[in-house]
Amino acid sequence: MKIAVLGSGSKGNCTYIEYKNTKILIDFGLPVSYVKKKLNKIGINYKDIDGILISHTHIDHIKGLSTLYKLVSPALYITEGMQEVKKITSNYYCLKEEGIKLKDLFINTIPTSHDVTESVGFIIKGGEKELVYITDTGYINHRKISALKNKHLYVLESNHDVEMLLKGPYPYHIKQRILSDIGHLSNKEASRYLAELIGEKTKSIILAHLSEQNNCEELALKTLKDVLNKKNKNVDKIVLSKQHEATELIEV
Repeated sequence: MKIAVLGSGSKGNCTYIEYKNTKILIDFGLPVSYVKKKLNKIGINYKDIDGILISHTHIDHIKGLSTLYKLVSPALYITEGMQEVKKITSNYYCLKEEGIKLKDLFINTIPTSHDVTESVGFIIKGGEKELVYITDTGYINHRKISALKNKHLYVLESNHDVEMLLKGPYPYHIKQRILSDIGHLSNKEASRYLAELIGEKTKSIILAHLSEQNNCEELALKTLKDVLNKKNKNVDKIVLSKQHEATELIEV
């Protein structure tokens, strides 16, 4: 299984995953032209995408769908409550609690906590390899931790540094939203969760959805490394995803 985050942040999100003959995207919140360009760089034609998983319906995760569906019509995989997406195409399937099979991949959903009708993260399995993808959540339900442990790769949001956010220019009500249980994970919260989740199988971490105003790459990386060191946890690779630049294609 391979993964590349094509872009991640408040201006748009999209992630590519492949396994054997299966090619999928998570979210489509970026312009079609941008996604096509980034996929072409890793040798993928956007017309060959088998399906798109939608984590939630905020605009930075679905913005490009309407344009995409004027060109091609890959299947969408959504939760029952994602009414905004149902208006875009009839070619959709509802994600199930017990998981679904999408060609060579098996996909389970994990409920997340965000200020939207329904939002989910994903556990994606291809053969013996598994990855976790969670962004846009105020916390991770402790009852779900056991299901998330010891996967081969984690994509987890590390949205903000609390001090930078509090001292920054955002209005008070926006700061409170971001810090709330239906907001976003801070660097410290993301690092704490990752230290609890990673295990012997874990080789890679991708930090996602970094705020351009309330975070910086160096701080997110240092926070994670400091927490992992204190917990005597190690991984081979830590990658920071960016808003306007795709990550390398990473082997899971």
